[in-house]
Amino acid sequence: MSEKIRILVVDDELIIRESLVGWMRRAGHQVAAASGGGQALEMLGGTEYDLVFLDIRMPDLSGLEALKAIKTAYPHILVVMITAYASIETAIEAMKNGADDFLMKPFQAEQLELMIEKLINQKKLVDENISLRSQLNGASRYHDIIGSSECMRRLFSFIDQVAQVDSPILLQGETGSGKELVAKAIHARSNRRYGPFIAINCGAFSDTLLESELFGHEAGSFTGANRTRIGRLEMAKGGTLFLDEVGEITLKMQVDLLRVLQEKIFHRVGGNREIGADFRLISATHQDLFQRVSQEQFRKDFYFRLKVIEIEVPPLRNRKEDIPQLAEHFLQKFRRETNKQAKSFKDDAMLLLQSYDWPGNVRELGNTIERAVVLSKGPYLKKEDFAFLFRSCEEEEKEAAVTMREVEKNHIEHILKLCRWNISKAASVLEMNRATLHHKIRKFELKQEDQSR
Repeated sequence: MSEKIRILVVDDELIIRESLVGWMRRAGHQVAAASGGGQALEMLGGTEYDLVFLDIRMPDLSGLEALKAIKTAYPHILVVMITAYASIETAIEAMKNGADDFLMKPFQAEQLELMIEKLINQKKLVDENISLRSQLNGASRYHDIIGSSECMRRLFSFIDQVAQVDSPILLQGETGSGKELVAKAIHARSNRRYGPFIAINCGAFSDTLLESELFGHEAGSFTGANRTRIGRLEMAKGGTLFLDEVGEITLKMQVDLLRVLQEKIFHRVGGNREIGADFRLISATHQDLFQRVSQEQFRKDFYFRLKVIEIEVPPLRNRKEDIPQLAEHFLQKFRRETNKQAKSFKDDAMLLLQSYDWPGNVRELGNTIERAVVLSKGPYLKKEDFAFLFRSCEEEEKEAAVTMREVEKNHIEHILKLCRWNISKAASVLEMNRATLHHKIRKFELKQEDQSR
């Protein structure tokens, strides 16, 4: 399983607890255990969990009672009831009271893994539906885009203008500035919002692999093509296709995609059947495509087809007033994910974050906050927690130079002592002439120790 979650195992039988905890930890999840319902409720009050495995029969508080308490206080937490064969009726009752599934004793590791994967996918689907409904109702107007600066308000207004039409859009912006979030926001407010949003990073594939990823292929079309595969163009039917790093596409692939955009049909690799292309195209790049066109590295006709509508996503340094909102968002996100104490910023830390230029934009800010949260030791992030941001290349080069100077000085001093300060012999060992060695001795202010003492 690729996604790791926080799990609490609640069972009064030690062997069951240890088995479940061991299996889940080997799968990479964060796992804690409780021997009863009362202890479980105390632990839930101090830490955020995604999933609870809860035994039905426990001495202090029954599983059904604990289930009701958990679902009342923490409705977002998934609960799996653990039951023996004899108590299947109780398990069904538990499902009626909000349990998300039940695990019957005895159980196998494979069964456990499949159940966790199913529940993770179920929770993601529910969360996505809630998020989409929230967006459609205007509660979260621009997906996950955070900002209230003037340039962001202009961007939001432009999104509203272009979302309802199907014309291709080209998003221009620096790496890490949030181009994919803008694409998702356009999709969420478009007439295609109920269709899929299919994204692909064009720079992550070779030309051959990108062709198969986009167009799909028929079984037997090339070595290793054991079965028919649907490509991203087909997956995006009725929705939006997002081509990230579109500037990396080769000239040949540009011709193939231009034909799809013009004729609205395509074929899978190795296939003859025409497939309709029904998607809205949004592309993104950090490159200057106009310059690449002038250098004949990008097709002019494809470029103008992509940029029917062009949107510039502003870099973070041009909207520094948004940094407090963004920083707070990332702090709370990583605080939950890492179970760290950090809950707020000291004023000097926030001032420091706002004084930095963020060449990596919002992505760099997020990574920086994550690092600070992981390494934090108290409830507040301080200025010192972000000192690493201001280690300039010049300072690092200076430090490296000082280190090399010390290495050279110590090495020469060591050889001189071994040779009892015999300059000719030391120069021979160091593979330098006498004049160079004398220069080094003066440079490093080396002095022979008084042998008479």
